[in-house]
Amino acid sequence: MTGAGGAAAVRLIGAGEDIPVDTPRVPAREAAQDELSDPMYHEHDPNLLERGLDRFWDWIGDLFAGAAGTAPGGPLGLVVVVLAVVGLAAALWWRLGTPRRTARSPETLFGSTARGATDHRAAASAHAEAQRWTEAVQERMRALVRALEDRAVLDPRPGRTADEAAAEAGQVMPAHAARLRAAARTFDDVTYGGRAADEATYLTLCTLDLELDATKPLLATGTAQGGTG
Repeated sequence: MTGAGGAAAVRLIGAGEDIPVDTPRVPAREAAQDELSDPMYHEHDPNLLERGLDRFWDWIGDLFAGAAGTAPGGPLGLVVVVLAVVGLAAALWWRLGTPRRTARSPETLFGSTARGATDHRAAASAHAEAQRWTEAVQERMRALVRALEDRAVLDPRPGRTADEAAAEAGQVMPAHAARLRAAARTFDDVTYGGRAADEATYLTLCTLDLELDATKPLLATGTAQGGTG
């Protein structure tokens, strides 16, 4: 009896060892999450930038895969199309050359303004007092040319450029021809060339303006009256 009871007890213990442990689902999931949240499991995970780049390249790959699927001939056909486009672009570049900016023609000296020499000189002085030397040089050059027009040394012409005015005035005032050309170049440089004027440039132009105002031009017959008076 005792032997039979002992054998039964052994069988019960053996059967108990084979019974699986039934752990509730929610506590098991929470335990797994707690375990996986340990930093040691994430030491080699990609950072935010790397994950973003991975997604970007995945998107590029999907895009090319879609294009290859729709292109005639599959991936090989897509490669042929890309090479054809590149070849066409190269041919156009070789045929047409590098795009160039259209050359800008010199603009007129006065633009749409219609002020007299006195007004331009007053504007030049105001700019000079504020040390706006570029604007001061521009206005003084306009005053110089307008004064020559007022004296009939130059015929009034709205579309005249600074270079044209200097060349025409230099023909009847040859003693000042070189300085007139230099003044016109200065005007073009500060107006269209992006260069900045300074006080010395402005004072040089003022001196030329005053000297021209006191100079008698040559007569149309060629008789020189180049003195001052």
